Amino acid sequence: MTESKFQFAFRALRHRNYRLFFMGQSMSLIGTWMTQVATSWLVYRLTNSAFLLGIVGFSGQLPAFLLTPFAGVWVDRLNRHTVLKWTQFFSMLQSFSLAALTFSGRVNIWHIAGLMMFQGVVNAFDMPARQTFVIEMIQDRADLPNAIALNSSMLNGSRLIGPSIAGAIIALAGEGYCFLIDGFSYLAVIGSLFLMHIQLGPRRLHENIWLELREGLGYMRESVPIRSILTLLAVLSFAGAPYSVLLPVFARTILHGGPNTLGFLTAATGIGALISAVTLAVRRTVVGLGQIMKITSFTFGAVLIAFALSRSFPLSLVLLLGCGFSMMLSYSSANTIVQTIVDEGKRGRVMSFYTLAIIGIQPFGSLVTGMMADRIGAPLTVIIGGAIIMSCSIWFAGKLPEIRTIVRPIYRELGILPD
Repeated sequence: MTESKFQFAFRALRHRNYRLFFMGQSMSLIGTWMTQVATSWLVYRLTNSAFLLGIVGFSGQLPAFLLTPFAGVWVDRLNRHTVLKWTQFFSMLQSFSLAALTFSGRVNIWHIAGLMMFQGVVNAFDMPARQTFVIEMIQDRADLPNAIALNSSMLNGSRLIGPSIAGAIIALAGEGYCFLIDGFSYLAVIGSLFLMHIQLGPRRLHENIWLELREGLGYMRESVPIRSILTLLAVLSFAGAPYSVLLPVFARTILHGGPNTLGFLTAATGIGALISAVTLAVRRTVVGLGQIMKITSFTFGAVLIAFALSRSFPLSLVLLLGCGFSMMLSYSSANTIVQTIVDEGKRGRVMSFYTLAIIGIQPFGSLVTGMMADRIGAPLTVIIGGAIIMSCSIWFAGKLPEIRTIVRPIYRELGILPD
């Protein structure tokens, strides 16, 4: 029985292209998380400013807000396989550039902000392409929810490993080696993309980009489930996710630690998120994910408040584990529902709005979080964010009955629910 459950949890890996992508991306994402931790620590070491941490976060995520909706139109038009090859290549160049500047000793806050903005432009195309490319790697639509859950497992397994390695490397050798390792790690995912055999499906005829954008926006606005889910995600991303920008402040000022402390705090979030991904992977149905979103979004806000009040390192680790679990289970459940019910011809555009809700909103949250933390302190800033999230989760709970009424006929049409 245990073996069959294990096989069920990893059933998407039976698809060769997805298996290649999973292995290559797993290695690359470890490097990505190393760079994220090293960048935060480098900025705080150079400036000792929570506000500038927010500025760097803002510069890295602002392009996603500006470009992602247009990128979604292009993702619906272009070969997503080719788009991903180019985005991974440019990401590799960005990491090597950060490494070169850091090793030279000439790196400053504006170098970092500029390179983060460049990466943000790349991510604006990479994320919707990666989200929609999953459907092209999975021949059996029944395995799509499992592939999405495994993507989340991959992301959060790397979040567990990457920061832990980064904390040790920063303490022993400095931030530059994290950037260098990240640059080389992109070779794994680029290699996996070249090894794939992708059958190109039909592409839509090109229309005016503004008309296509308006069509996607109208579709999203008229769909109560998609609109409600993306609204909740936008609030989570604005008020909750930027807590990670302040982790160097908590590690150094509140908990009186160093880069290893930051690595452990980030890794604790990764453990919780990984557990959430495994929880979703072993589920045999998408039914009930809306209820999970309602509960986990409320829990995310409550745990954030508790973390902000903690002055104990062990307790903070436990709370961040719960934070990662709740946040990622909300995100992954939302991704699964949206990918399941979205019209195929509008998938790229809808997933670009999904990316916008998660990534594009974060720069404004990072900027506001940095400014507030500079004025009222990091703990109170995180408490306010947690309270906003809890309030929005209550609003979402009120929308859930209407969402179920609309979604369940779609599930029946797809064969997910019996007639």
